[in-house]
Amino acid sequence: MYLRVDPDHVADVASVLAFTAAPSDPRSVQVRRPSDVLLARIAAKGAFVGLFLGLGGVALLVAGVGIANIMVISVLERRAEIGLRRALGARRRDVAAQFLLESALLAGAGGVLGIGLGCLATVVAAHLAGNPLAIPPVAPLAGLAAALAVGALAGGYPAVRAARLPPADALRTV
Repeated sequence: MYLRVDPDHVADVASVLAFTAAPSDPRSVQVRRPSDVLLARIAAKGAFVGLFLGLGGVALLVAGVGIANIMVISVLERRAEIGLRRALGARRRDVAAQFLLESALLAGAGGVLGIGLGCLATVVAAHLAGNPLAIPPVAPLAGLAAALAVGALAGGYPAVRAARLPPADALRTV
């Protein structure tokens, strides 16, 4: 008997095939492994997923560098504001928290936009290929968490730099 199975379900079918074909003597049925072409397809699918994860990591790294750059420039341009806040009694941690919050909000907005565009691209690609839509619910949440983590990490240095500005020096640069 030859059986053709969806490549994603070969292992599941192979585990129950002997019992289904000969329930009284399942040992009389030989189940052979899939062809080398099928194994190559499975390996290529794994490599494809790894490639997209790597691409996502590079995108997060680039986004983190961009956020850090924007926040450093923001600290430089807002020295007078930082100096005034510090002179009026704001603590270092208040200034640092402000810049960390700003970088996290910036990253969160970018993350939500990226998740929306990614889901839209997935819907369009699935529709055009005639495939069912399958977006794991944890994927958008993980994407948002990654974006917020990158935003917090990228905003760390600028926040510390803003918090360490002496009020008198910051006000003098105006």
